[in-house]
Amino acid sequence: MKNIYLKVFKQKDFFKGELKFNEMMSRHTSLKIGGPADIYAVPQDLTSLRELLVELKRAQLPFYPLGGGTNLLIKDGGIQGAIVSLRFFRRIGTLREDGIYIYLNIEAGVPLQRLVSTSAERGLTGVEGLVGIPGTAGGAICGNSGAFGYEMKDVVISADIMNDEGKITTYKAEDLQFRYRSSGVLPTSLIISAEIKLKKAEVNSVSAKIEEFLKIKREKQPIWEVSAGCVFKNPPGLSAGKLIDDAGCKGMRVGDVEVSNVHANFFINKGRAKASDFIKLMQKVSDAVRKKTKIILEPEIKIIGRDVKG
Repeated sequence: MKNIYLKVFKQKDFFKGELKFNEMMSRHTSLKIGGPADIYAVPQDLTSLRELLVELKRAQLPFYPLGGGTNLLIKDGGIQGAIVSLRFFRRIGTLREDGIYIYLNIEAGVPLQRLVSTSAERGLTGVEGLVGIPGTAGGAICGNSGAFGYEMKDVVISADIMNDEGKITTYKAEDLQFRYRSSGVLPTSLIISAEIKLKKAEVNSVSAKIEEFLKIKREKQPIWEVSAGCVFKNPPGLSAGKLIDDAGCKGMRVGDVEVSNVHANFFINKGRAKASDFIKLMQKVSDAVRKKTKIILEPEIKIIGRDVKG
């Protein structure tokens, strides 16, 4: 039945953008891990996106949003249904300003580091702590990305979200149910854009703070390695990285996946890592921490997809 639906999709002329079939997701994730997606779609405009979601729903095919491919582990069997990327949605626009704040509209595909650099150039404070975090604005909002006391929830005013029927609804920040490294945005919907509020400040002070945070990251995190960022959430008042380190897990390895010797909450793809090995290493590390501290670590990384058959 799936192959019939794919044939129907190949005949559609409604779509503007990229549309690929059996696309290896290892090409689109920061971990460089992931099997084939039945459909890999990168719509060029809202009309194409809306029609795509309508067709997917009609075909009873699930879809999964893809931001920058960070904080994401796609299983070796790939994705049943469609991966939808909004990387063509990259506009940043000024909505209004007052004596204290500037209100921006940022589209979901805006690279998070472009937002940070824009804030530095314009002397806007509120997102400095996000420096060095890969990914896109949409993914950062969904996962409430943050560091150094900064979080996306602190600057988001509202978000425009498209459901699986192609309908766009504007949600206020309080309706997005922001939590630590997560939100209430449904997996069956897509953030299209968001309104954020940044405070006016001195260009030099914003730039200096960004440089300070980036220096700390370079010293304490293996940001030059192939990883997905932090694997586990920090338990309340504690550091997952320290718990993993104290449990003796630095350097622990399964296949080509290794616990970083720089920061133990980063797992590194040392070559040809498999998702199955990554998951096994997560379990080994989690078991070690639980045995030592009785604390159960909760994954921060999102795991999606199907296992390899057989």
